Amino acid sequence: MARDEAVIGCTGELLIATRGSAGPGEILVRVRGGTETFLAWSEEPLPRGTTVLVIESRGMRQVGVIEWADPLDALGGVSDATS
Repeated sequence: MARDEAVIGCTGELLIATRGSAGPGEILVRVRGGTETFLAWSEEPLPRGTTVLVIESRGMRQVGVIEWADPLDALGGVSDATS
C-alpha cells in the first residue's frame, strides 16, 4: 500500500460528502501543479463543498481530511490597510 506523501498538507473541496466512520466521500485536491481526486475519510461527517485539509495518506488514493478555514481569510482587509 503505497502512501502519497505529496498530498499531505494540501487543501481541496469535497465533491461528495464524507460520512464519518460510515464511509468516505470524494475530494478534489490541488497537488503537483494540477488537481486529482481521492477518497476522503473524516472522523465526523462533512458536507459536499466543504474546504478540507489533507492530514494523512492512507494509500491507494485514499486520504484523511479535516475541515479547513484559511487563517489568512480572518485577516480580511489587512493588505488594503497597508496599501
